[in-house]
Amino acid sequence: MFGIFGRSQELQNLDHALRAAGVHPRTIPDAVKITTLKQLKEANGGARPDSAALAGAADLLGYCVLGPQAYAEKHDRNRIQAVEERLNAAIESGYGLDARLIMLMLHAGLTHRELIERHQLDIA
Repeated sequence: MFGIFGRSQELQNLDHALRAAGVHPRTIPDAVKITTLKQLKEANGGARPDSAALAGAADLLGYCVLGPQAYAEKHDRNRIQAVEERLNAAIESGYGLDARLIMLMLHAGLTHRELIERHQLDIA
């Protein structure tokens, strides 16, 4: 049924943001992308996420999928530092949009093993 109308503009925008983050959109299931968009909308009071919010989410998802080394090969030092700071803050606080996105990736089985081990992440 969804193929009849094509992909929503929001999903297309998130796919573009993922590509810019160094991740091929097909490596992330649509269910994860749809949940990401819902989380972004919720964090924005129900409004559609803007391009900056999509880029920020894509960077965090990309870092989780690629891991530190592969992400570092694709991005400059400032971008790497920014996403690592967000990841560390989210893990430390345990709440907020970034923490929910990290948990989403963990539950979906998409988090790079190095991050799981480094931060002792657990689904429980």
